[in-house]
Amino acid sequence: MPAPDYQSLIDAATWGFIRDSDASYPPDTASLTIADQRRIYDAMCAKFHRGYPPGVVAEDRVIAGVACRVYAGSKPWETAPTVVYLHGGGYVVGGLHSHDDVCADICAVTGLQVVAVDYRLSPEHLHPAAFDDARSVVQTLPGSLVLVGDSAGGNLASAVSHALRDEAQIRGQVLIYPGLGGDRSKGSYQTHAFAPMLTLADVEFYAGIRHSGTEVQGDPTVAPLQDTDFAGLPPTVAIAAECDPLADDAHDYAAAIRAAGGRAVSFTASGMVHGYLRARVTVPRAAAFFTEICNAISALAQGTWPYGEIT
Repeated sequence: MPAPDYQSLIDAATWGFIRDSDASYPPDTASLTIADQRRIYDAMCAKFHRGYPPGVVAEDRVIAGVACRVYAGSKPWETAPTVVYLHGGGYVVGGLHSHDDVCADICAVTGLQVVAVDYRLSPEHLHPAAFDDARSVVQTLPGSLVLVGDSAGGNLASAVSHALRDEAQIRGQVLIYPGLGGDRSKGSYQTHAFAPMLTLADVEFYAGIRHSGTEVQGDPTVAPLQDTDFAGLPPTVAIAAECDPLADDAHDYAAAIRAAGGRAVSFTASGMVHGYLRARVTVPRAAAFFTEICNAISALAQGTWPYGEIT
């Protein structure tokens, strides 16, 4: 199988984003100590932070014993759904700082209250610590919710939806380049094994970090794609990055929900790489896909499904 021609798939603006990212977070960072990974990642997040849109304010609160940051939406939280945001970072890095401006932008565009969850990280806190934190916050928040997560956070959002599928307060989930535990021996895992921003080797490192280096199979709280039942899940929008080993997970997951009679759609962000949320201000393609993400959140919050019936 020929290697993808990333020079033609990825446009100049996105290559600029990749170079800026690599300068802050070198491709071999996953091989460093956990402390060094976090130090480097925090510095990159600070560099890419775009500030808050006018009118957006946030405060830190503890919800169900978990540190959270609450972004006040223009729509009253008593009547409008709340967005629960679960950040990416391979279960190792990230927190309330890493996706702070992303959450602020979602709040501004949708008008919805956003709650970012500072779940516990590995390897200090092994599975199911992060999952338990996410589930506890979701179960504690009042009113209806839309679960949103990118990468590892997409995994956690999906896992919580599986665990709480009978709970009516989850109106939908939006999963952004999620890692859901797909078969790494085929498909995008192999085609994009050496993609910019995330490689197959990186995925394999993060897959084991939650369990002291030993990967667990068949547990949907770890790998939602390995569940045996996809019925009763909330309406789902899954968005893949084209140049990403995880790309097939979004499509396979949506297909599994549809096969079980549920509503789900998946899209490919063409020419995009893992982590493109940070490019939403500087890269026109990324900006367009971020708009689609916010549109999906708004639609699910309103209880609408603008994607037609997909078979």
